[in-house]
Amino acid sequence: MRGRDRDVRSETVLRETREAYERLRTYSILAVQAGAAAGLSWFIADDVLHNSQALFAPAASIGTIAAALGNRIRRAAELVAGVIVGVLTGQLIIEVIGSGPIQTALIVAFAISSAAVIRGSGAVMVHAGSTAVLLGTLYAEQSGLALARTVNGLIGGLTAIVVALLILPANPVRVVHRSAGPTLDIFARDLTAIAQALAQRDVQQAEEALQRLVAGEEERNKSIEMVAAAAEIAVLSPWRWRRLKTLRQYQQASQHLQFAYSHSRELAHWAVSAVRHREPVPASLPASIEHLGQAVRLLHRDFVARREPHLARARAQQAIEEVNRACAEHVGFRGMVLVSRLRLAISEMLQASGAPKAEANQQSGLAADAG
Repeated sequence: MRGRDRDVRSETVLRETREAYERLRTYSILAVQAGAAAGLSWFIADDVLHNSQALFAPAASIGTIAAALGNRIRRAAELVAGVIVGVLTGQLIIEVIGSGPIQTALIVAFAISSAAVIRGSGAVMVHAGSTAVLLGTLYAEQSGLALARTVNGLIGGLTAIVVALLILPANPVRVVHRSAGPTLDIFARDLTAIAQALAQRDVQQAEEALQRLVAGEEERNKSIEMVAAAAEIAVLSPWRWRRLKTLRQYQQASQHLQFAYSHSRELAHWAVSAVRHREPVPASLPASIEHLGQAVRLLHRDFVARREPHLARARAQQAIEEVNRACAEHVGFRGMVLVSRLRLAISEMLQASGAPKAEANQQSGLAADAG
């Protein structure tokens, strides 16, 4: 028993180490971009333009870079908008009631409220509030603070965009591979676990697989965001325009794989219920689920190799044959619901590989208008 626990702990440590390494590889470009943008914006604000409060320029560039791989232009616009709102509201209140602790509290509250009124995002509110704090606490000593922070915030935001899209743009295809690969491997592994639990009538294993699928929703959403961010890079960076067609394919595949993931989560729920209620489960049903997991793995490998996903489609076809075989045998109510979710997941997998919706639905045994 101790040896088994030791093996489980070792496997957990190795998995967490691999995941940490993959995260480092994925986000290392952010560190390089942030460093370059901070140094360049400081040089422009301090050495070239000789602005006061030049520290705001690298701070703004880091905020724009580190916020996300994508949405850089929106982040920069939010930063500048927040600063402007904070400056305008803060300046107005200071001119009327002066500066001090109570005035600072009023300035911050009014600045954030103003940002909310104009439907500013959370980032706009944060920058509006932080600018208002600085105005309220330092206004008496730094009369030019408002203008300085606005200008330097603009310098930092624009520098970050130039660095991220023109000087050091990330390779969008590599970003997708590094973010989607581990996520799809985990998805496929959980499908395999469900198949094994169903074949062995193991309720605990089925429940654990279901819990992992539910817990993995956050990682799936992050992966989708990374695909969207990579597509933004391919659209906005001239050096990455040749990747645009590939990224659009990834975006389409990502949407269908998200649907497949949702159907698989429901599938796992009904697998737990079927095992718990001891419904008859034909051997071909867990085999079909296992083939679906293998198809997910193969699809990612086909994408990485930039080849037509024939292998993934062939494995999905095997999953269809197995589920058809299961339906020819006796399947209970819960098993039939599981089968319907499995067919939907297979259809989405085929569509992720590039198959038209009608064709994928027909092959999966769904109605032509299903999905």
